[in-house]
Amino acid sequence: MVTIKEIEADSLEALNELYSELTGVTANPGKLKETFNMIKADSRYILLGAYTDGELLGSLMGIICQDLVGDCRPFMVIENVVVSSRARRRGLGKQLMTAVEAIAHKRNCYYIILVSGEKRKEAHVFYERMGYRDEKVEGYRKHLTSH
Repeated sequence: MVTIKEIEADSLEALNELYSELTGVTANPGKLKETFNMIKADSRYILLGAYTDGELLGSLMGIICQDLVGDCRPFMVIENVVVSSRARRRGLGKQLMTAVEAIAHKRNCYYIILVSGEKRKEAHVFYERMGYRDEKVEGYRKHLTSH
């Protein structure tokens, strides 16, 4: 049985493993914990996990951003969507997305935006099945380095 709930500190090691699967990079555990605590203290962040028999097998983060356009309603950005390769095609991603969308509705968000790497074609099919549309916008990213 799958349980969708907010991730707590006791799942950080498993979350780091999921992110490593997503990005190929493992975070420094101390920095991960410090940043996690900061995120947990900020109600604009939603960090959800999909648990099967107590094991974290999927996650995503939603961030509520206040807008100054039109009715000044907030919007949500979704990042770091990942389901373990051991648990794909079992509905975990769908349950995570449905849960975060419900939170976006509850918080009166006007829309949700997410980006996905160009080569993640399987993920794109999933997002389209969830009702997300490729609006043919250009996405740009600039990686900043510390001095």
